[in-house]
Amino acid sequence: MAAATAGGVRLLHPRPWARNLRRTARQLSTLAASLPIENAEELTTTAAAPKPLTSTNTDKNPTAYYPKRGQTLELVCESLAFKGKGLCKVADTGFIVMCDRALPGEKFIGRVTRKKDNYAEVKKLKTISPHWDNVEAPCEFASHCGGCKTQNLLYEAQVRAKEQQLHELIVHVGKFSDKDPEFDGIMKPIVPCDIQFHYRNKMEFSFGTRKWVPEEFLHQECDETNEYALGLHAPGFFDKVLNINKCLLQSDSANKVLAAIQDIWRDPELGLSPYDVHSHHGFLKHLMLRSGRNVETGQPELMVNFVTSSYKPELLKPLVEKVATFPDVVSIMNNVNTSVGNTSVGEEEYTLFGKSTIVESLRELKFQISANSFFQTNTHQAEILYKLIEDCSCLKGDGSEIVLDLFCGTGTIGLTLAKRAKHVYGFEIVDQAISDARRNANLNGISNATFVQGDLNKIGDNFGEYFPKPDLVITDPNRPGMHLKLIKFLLNLKAPRIVYVSCNPATCARDLDYLCHGVAEKNIKGCYKLKSIQPVDMFPHTPHIECVCLLELR
Repeated sequence: MAAATAGGVRLLHPRPWARNLRRTARQLSTLAASLPIENAEELTTTAAAPKPLTSTNTDKNPTAYYPKRGQTLELVCESLAFKGKGLCKVADTGFIVMCDRALPGEKFIGRVTRKKDNYAEVKKLKTISPHWDNVEAPCEFASHCGGCKTQNLLYEAQVRAKEQQLHELIVHVGKFSDKDPEFDGIMKPIVPCDIQFHYRNKMEFSFGTRKWVPEEFLHQECDETNEYALGLHAPGFFDKVLNINKCLLQSDSANKVLAAIQDIWRDPELGLSPYDVHSHHGFLKHLMLRSGRNVETGQPELMVNFVTSSYKPELLKPLVEKVATFPDVVSIMNNVNTSVGNTSVGEEEYTLFGKSTIVESLRELKFQISANSFFQTNTHQAEILYKLIEDCSCLKGDGSEIVLDLFCGTGTIGLTLAKRAKHVYGFEIVDQAISDARRNANLNGISNATFVQGDLNKIGDNFGEYFPKPDLVITDPNRPGMHLKLIKFLLNLKAPRIVYVSCNPATCARDLDYLCHGVAEKNIKGCYKLKSIQPVDMFPHTPHIECVCLLELR
């Protein structure tokens, strides 16, 4: 059920148990605040709120406050924590346990696998009764590959949980009071994604020397004798690959190409071998599929990128000839990565067929995307996200204002704002991203944007000399958030407005706390007021949350 509001769509809570959430949150707030950010975020509860606990210990001995490793417990998942883990409590003691793939209301048997000082982790062994808002996952591997952990949870419940996760992090990590009369106006309702499948424009698959088969599939007969795999990694394992013929998150065109490659690459006559991450022998490392769209015809474009351990185009020739027959394929690339690491970025890049880039349109601008470019993975929802950023920026539009774009990537945010600004200055550590940003500026005839390569976590005292004082700062850091050195710089810079775009609400909440409240132990004073926080669901069926925050100088 959804209700339209001025700030987006608010998903209404159909159950009265949501009002019990804050009681559980208060029990965890002291604990979460005392932990490092990576632990605090796990212990933050969500709006898929608690019911009365009915969990019991299946062991004969009375439940200890600290459950032992290997101990079996009967549990009820109360809510979701950040990163999608189910939060449960041991009966009678209230001790917190976290379980991957446990969903609100689910009653299950779990075994303790890891114990920390303030909580334990359990592995779900058996579901006794299903969770609330249970739906059937359309993908047979949804509960195994790790990409779509909540596919079997009603979408409305997914976004409701994400909205509440952000709420609790802002309160308990960011230290903003939800009792403040202005708080409800600051926290905007989440913007859901109206396309829940086939929304990813980039997928990366790994080649493996041996298929990983989930335990419940081991009994199934298999006619294939070749154990090689091409697919996605089993959660938590760098050397186990789940063979995938179709992924519901990528386009139909990409799935057709994936299926065609799966059909032929194991043929012994081709002489192709997957890279072995243990012995460091083998040829094929990764397969990356990127989708774009011809901005003139509107037709889809597909880039296929083979990542290999060496440059041997003759070995790839049969695959190239097969893939090139698909009309949507306009680019076939080969990134050569000779290192023993598992990265898909190569030291050398070769064009095997067609062109070296594909094009995508965003906010009426064209962006050339190379094999290693960063680009928003959900183009449809990125349109909405960037419109929110533009609205939040409050630029006058008369070309009088300076914009500082930190962690600018390939310049997508800064370039969409350039038409309303006097000048945009973008900074990014990745040299290839800066090259792409400059190329995209030229492609769109934008001359009032300057992009500079540099590490924002290692800025010096003279950093501010590279640009005039900005009227607006856009910061879009990666998951670790901003370094304290950069936060101190922003507090001294005192730009009138900061728009903080985040893919990790835990580190975002921490940085908002520093910018607004300061860091007393380091004698750092905050000078900003939090005006709004807008969560956006960019990746349905995953635990990821994006948010856009506006801060104004006090």
